[in-house]
Amino acid sequence: MKAERFVVLLFVVMTLFMLISTADGQAQEYKYEMGGAVGSSFYMGDANRSRLYLHPGLSGGILFRYNLNFLWSIKTGLSVATVSGESEESGNSFPFGGRASFHRTLAELGTQVEFNFFPYSDRYAYLGTKNYTPYLCTGVGVTYASGEKTFFGANIPFGIGFKYKLKNRMNIGIEFSMRKLFRDDFDVTEKTTGWSLDNPFSIESSLLKNRDWYSFTIIFLTWEFATREDPCRGN
Repeated sequence: MKAERFVVLLFVVMTLFMLISTADGQAQEYKYEMGGAVGSSFYMGDANRSRLYLHPGLSGGILFRYNLNFLWSIKTGLSVATVSGESEESGNSFPFGGRASFHRTLAELGTQVEFNFFPYSDRYAYLGTKNYTPYLCTGVGVTYASGEKTFFGANIPFGIGFKYKLKNRMNIGIEFSMRKLFRDDFDVTEKTTGWSLDNPFSIESSLLKNRDWYSFTIIFLTWEFATREDPCRGN
């Protein structure tokens, strides 16, 4: 699918950009953040070729962030969400003119690396810091989903976000991210008139073809803790 190729290309570009960045990052005032997130979720696959926010569900979770410096962070999160799909609104023509739908409740555990475009802090103006920044993120995760057939598999998340310091130690932000799965049975259904959403065309899957995706759009609020020394004096 064209949408799959686009998001994979975006993931590669983002990863390369984050790896080759040579910006100098000073130490953050606080080492850690913890908080929660709420938002929406949606699915892309055989029952949704390319439409964003088709049949949106609810998502929420908790997150923990380790601030390496003003530019780089490592985030670990546990999320839950609902996703669904309907063959009649998919943009695909299915065998025998049949209909199928699915609904999943999923749980995800993952770790992501975040790169801030600006040095992020509401202090240390002499270091050029700002109390807001857009950021890129990517990482790895695992997904478990209930339904007619249990799903468990790895995913690669990647996305973009924006965060802002409401005040010292408190952060608010918004993030949009996609999750690429490495199996094609996330949208599995019971067979309907001889076919099923997990592989309705009996096409052999590859890394870029015939794989499922899901997405989160979240608003998060975090609180910082565990101080470290002023970066002017070192770590």
